[in-house]
Amino acid sequence: MDPEHLKIGFVRRGFSSSGGAEAYLRRLAQGVCGAGHAAHLVTTEEWPANEWPFGPLARVAGKSPTQFADEVEELHPRLGCDVVMSLERVWRCDVYRAGDGVHRAWLDRRAKFGGAMRKVAVALNRKHRAILQLEASLFRHGGARRVIANSEMVKREMMDLYAYPAEQMDVVYNGVPVESFRSRAEERAGSRTALGLEQDDVAVLFAGSGWERKGLRFAIEAVESCRDPRMQLLVAGRGNQSKYRSSSAQFLDVVPDLSRLLAAADIFLLPTIYDPFSNACLEAIAAGVPVLITSANGFSEIIENGTHGSVVDDPADVRALASALRLWSDPPRRAAARVPLQALAARFDISVNVAQTLEILRQAAASAASTSGKIRKT
Repeated sequence: MDPEHLKIGFVRRGFSSSGGAEAYLRRLAQGVCGAGHAAHLVTTEEWPANEWPFGPLARVAGKSPTQFADEVEELHPRLGCDVVMSLERVWRCDVYRAGDGVHRAWLDRRAKFGGAMRKVAVALNRKHRAILQLEASLFRHGGARRVIANSEMVKREMMDLYAYPAEQMDVVYNGVPVESFRSRAEERAGSRTALGLEQDDVAVLFAGSGWERKGLRFAIEAVESCRDPRMQLLVAGRGNQSKYRSSSAQFLDVVPDLSRLLAAADIFLLPTIYDPFSNACLEAIAAGVPVLITSANGFSEIIENGTHGSVVDDPADVRALASALRLWSDPPRRAAARVPLQALAARFDISVNVAQTLEILRQAAASAASTSGKIRKT
């Protein structure tokens, strides 16, 4: 094993063109290859070949979480990698990046908003049971030799819910190519015109798929309760629009280039029920756009309330969300926030994330080279 030229295997099931995990993995792989390492990807047929120009693709046929994990387990000895980092719940890996958070924690938070019937439905759901089994294998039964959490919130959840050892965890916050979002700000006028926005309109951007978890219904209620004819909610992402109809919302579907939308936006709103660390929020502050989020988003750890945006404890507290929207509808306040927002974003450039992650992978590769033995799935 050459620590300066590692063969790194990445694992991710499925593909979404608007997925934050997929965007992060591509950025990480680009940085890894730029540093002289080799990047392999284990995935399914859903991942397009042209979306992985970094190295070999190994595809498995498993459709369900358990089938995928089983096939990855069989493939593992034949990968020939120095270290395997999974961004997907599998039976075992050298490094697991908990970018999707802790499923058990998400289900607990979801139950608070769904009532007794939702709890029963979740308990009977085969997919949820499978994910929880895989999660237990990684965190409780030693399947993950080392874990990267993308927020302190996720680290605490793994410790509290699974007693995963703190000394085997590292917190590495997400990273984005900061300059690419900052440089698009000059396109504001053209982007707003394309969206039908007037100069004095307040464009509130909501971006993300999984609208229930991201809190879209709370975002719509908050914008509507402001009763401001200038305020327009822009919704980017995939979901069932029939459940979220509103005269105050413009549904844009999946938008491949979020930077153009951020150039047009005045406020970024994400009243999420659960989010380990929102990449979209990081992209927003890189563009100089204040963020309105909840404390259930690990991203809230890095911002100062009132300086970079507002943090609300309860996503269902529509009154608090509306108050924050009114606060940040003030143009001078937004203008004053722009410099501190972009200064904060500069600390989370993708280059920082790549360097920290590579150091962890080097250590994990050295550990894997000095030990042997197969971790049994349970």
